[in-house]
Amino acid sequence: MPILYSFKRCPYAMRARMALYLSKIVVELREVSLRNKPQSMLEISPKGTVPVLLLDDGTVIDESIEIIKWCINKKKYIFKETLNKQQELFAEHAIKLFDEKFKFHLDRYKYATRYEDVDEILHRESCIEILKNIEKEISNKECFYTNNLNKIDICILPFIRQFRIANPEWFDNYNEFPKVQKWLDNFLKSSLLEEIMVTHKEWKKGNPAIFFPTNL
Repeated sequence: MPILYSFKRCPYAMRARMALYLSKIVVELREVSLRNKPQSMLEISPKGTVPVLLLDDGTVIDESIEIIKWCINKKKYIFKETLNKQQELFAEHAIKLFDEKFKFHLDRYKYATRYEDVDEILHRESCIEILKNIEKEISNKECFYTNNLNKIDICILPFIRQFRIANPEWFDNYNEFPKVQKWLDNFLKSSLLEEIMVTHKEWKKGNPAIFFPTNL
């Protein structure tokens, strides 16, 4: 059985757990502390970030996007609806934008005290500009493009969730990206989020195995 090293609140690990859940692939889940990373994880992925997926043939996948691709290749149809070419291109562009720019500004807004000479409001404004740009593309359906989750949803929503957590009252009352707010709210109320955010004790060698997903 594959082994997934994960951390509950990490947006990248959330992506991986959502992909595994949607593809109905059961793994042994190892919840780690980012301050005390297990040696078994560092041996297979020295960069020390989650998620890390160890396959039963010894292959290691330690990027969330690659884990999503693996799930898609393994199960083919983990998303119920397909996107057209234009939507797919925008989705890939948006995911890259969030990985490369939004996350950069998010960290300096949400965790400003960890950085020197950081203007957290300036970084919040940079995040806002990105959210305004995707606001123009969001449909009026349950998810970004359709009524069902797709790759763009599971890749981007964990970061917007983190952005809201920094100041929920401000976020909920900001009036320039109502579609983003509705999209996120649908996600926050979803059974999927509830299933992937179950709390587990930190994994230690010799502990009984914990399996994920548990409700298949």
